Amino acid sequence: MTPLKRLMDLTCCLLVILCLWPLFIGVALAILIRDGRPVFYLSERMKSPDEGFQLVKFRTMRVVQTDSGVSGGDKVSRITRTGRVLRRYRLDEMPQVWNILRGDISFVGPRPPLRRYVEEYPELYREVLKSRPGLTGLATIAFHTREDALLSPCRTAEETEAVYTRRCVPAKARLDRIYTRNRSVCYDIWLLLRTVFRRLPMAPGRHRSLQK
Repeated sequence: MTPLKRLMDLTCCLLVILCLWPLFIGVALAILIRDGRPVFYLSERMKSPDEGFQLVKFRTMRVVQTDSGVSGGDKVSRITRTGRVLRRYRLDEMPQVWNILRGDISFVGPRPPLRRYVEEYPELYREVLKSRPGLTGLATIAFHTREDALLSPCRTAEETEAVYTRRCVPAKARLDRIYTRNRSVCYDIWLLLRTVFRRLPMAPGRHRSLQK
């Protein structure tokens, strides 16, 4: 991560904390009152091919004894009513400001993968994780709706895993590599704006890359 990108991350973190701390507290209280503890969900993710960290989110699902793999597909039935609202507006991601402050992730970059996928596809993620993982990124913006559509028919954990590894992992990795080739501070700012204002088009000059 370049010093300029790190400075941008810290500046954005400060603005988010100053502007959204009442919302953060409100969401935490809503989860605590409506769904109980725990308020936060911790999941090991990878910031490099061999270095993991604990990603922090607001909890959006009912707690079960065993939990693994991606959160879509067969797990949708576990999403709480509060969680549906949080996911719709991506409010469950707010606690990741802590991960950004720690330097685990950036605001913009590939979404940090689970260890199991990095170990299963080492060559692929060696390329993807050349960029510091991020809260949002090109693959998040361009493929999120498609991923939901692919996983929504899945009814078992095995089916969810098969669809995700066969169809989602390669597609998102391709987009992540496009981001790596084109990354710049200006492009990061555009992707942040595109995350907040979803109706904005993709950045000019990027459409041809996405279609290759």
